[in-house]
Amino acid sequence: MDSLRTLARRLLTASDDPEPSADGGTTPRRRATVWSVFRSGFLRSLPFWLPGGLFVGLFVYGAIGWNVVISLTDWSGLGTPEYDSLDLSTYEQMVSDPTFVNALGNTLVLLVAFTVASLAVGLTLAILIDRGIRFENTFRTIYLLPMSLSFVVTAIFWAWMYNPRVGMINVGLRTLGLDFLTRAWIGNPQFKLAAVIFALIWQFSGYCMVVYLAGLRGIPTEQYEAARADGASTYRMYRRVIIPQLRASTTSAAVVLMVFALKAFDFLFVMFGDTPGPSVDILSVMMFRQAFSSTNWAYGSAIATVLFVMALAVIAPYLWMQHKRGEL
Repeated sequence: MDSLRTLARRLLTASDDPEPSADGGTTPRRRATVWSVFRSGFLRSLPFWLPGGLFVGLFVYGAIGWNVVISLTDWSGLGTPEYDSLDLSTYEQMVSDPTFVNALGNTLVLLVAFTVASLAVGLTLAILIDRGIRFENTFRTIYLLPMSLSFVVTAIFWAWMYNPRVGMINVGLRTLGLDFLTRAWIGNPQFKLAAVIFALIWQFSGYCMVVYLAGLRGIPTEQYEAARADGASTYRMYRRVIIPQLRASTTSAAVVLMVFALKAFDFLFVMFGDTPGPSVDILSVMMFRQAFSSTNWAYGSAIATVLFVMALAVIAPYLWMQHKRGEL
């Protein structure tokens, strides 16, 4: 009985037993025991993250993988996909499709112009507010408020603003006697994409302002005073001293903006439907049109895969940089 108790005690307690080495000595060896496994934080945390991890793995990453497989077939959305012959014919068709090339170009223009302009406007607003203007909290709330609106609400709001007859933009221009500047802003292919970009800048520049304002408030006051003591003008102080220290804020805000630019489907669909026209057609709208309107699911899945790769190309370098800095 005593020997059984001794054996059970050794199995349920961690110990470092010596292990014979090649030269006849002993080296410590860590033995995994039943008790140490049950007391590990990993095992105790399983009930909290494993169910959610399984659901995410199935419905997110599993769906992404299945979408890639569908893009390698010729499935039209009816019947059962045939997985016997998987090839890249859909991608070859996509590359040679002028509609796809046009939508890809519009997507890149929207992504770059929207991101750069939103960062510039947000930085300008942040600098103005950081200089101690009156009613700072009121202005900060007003600028940030559009960020709380969904793409659907923003699209309806700006569709009314761009109305050629009763929209606030043309009505305001007529009131100021600038009738020659009135346009069919979302009816003229020449101005469609610019009108969409302007509306999105209005919605997200407040977010950039908050990010930059947090970065500006984190810069020590001594640096401002040292720059002024050296005789630097306000412009040179911000250009040479302050703005270079906002790289982290710029990077994080730019990543968020580019992801939102790739997700602008809601805005375009509410404003123009699934046929916005060549001047403003983007990949997400084309994906919806191919999959649901034309019942060409393989082609729609291929476009979705391209969008996923573009999003990954935006997010992956940022996550890698955060990991290298030890912030992830």
